Amino acid sequence: MALVGLVRVSTDKQNVDRQHDALDPICVKVFEEKVSGKLAVADRPGLSAAIEYLRDDDMLTVQEVDRLGRDTLTGLMTLAELFERGIAVKVLTGVGAGEHKETNLLLELAFVLAAERRRDIVKKTKDGLAAARARGRVGGRRPVMTEALTIQAVALREKGFSIRQIQPHLRIAEGKNKGKNPSTGAISQALREHEAAKGAAE
Repeated sequence: MALVGLVRVSTDKQNVDRQHDALDPICVKVFEEKVSGKLAVADRPGLSAAIEYLRDDDMLTVQEVDRLGRDTLTGLMTLAELFERGIAVKVLTGVGAGEHKETNLLLELAFVLAAERRRDIVKKTKDGLAAARARGRVGGRRPVMTEALTIQAVALREKGFSIRQIQPHLRIAEGKNKGKNPSTGAISQALREHEAAKGAAE
């Protein structure tokens, strides 16, 4: 059995030394990616390459479970998806630390706690925005992905384009980021929301 490492940060400005220090000495190979943890597994080049490299009995290894996602909850969700693919995962520290081949009681508990924390954060955010509106202030940022951009993204996605292939085709039309491409995370979120709305309407 060999350990195959994955290092992830969201942006080029974030430092990866701590993760490499933990993984390099114990892994036969370490893959690195600088992308949002919100993206689907298929749209993450480092994770996809690591999965492709794995052989029978090898174990994907991360320093912490949130390296598999944008936070603990999405990391655990990605972990569950990896188990469904028959991939074993080793988490070095923090929530879910240990070697895992399938969801166990500890991971189930961690998933529940992370989901509750996420719901609590969402509720507090909504309550804060409602309170601001009641006082005449509107909170939150204008979404980057407008309806027009989302329609373009959906059309390209249906043609088989990946998130990264879609990104260069989209341009923000207004605001301080006018003329720039929306982030892959914003595109991915817009596509998920579109699918959710489509499902609810069917």
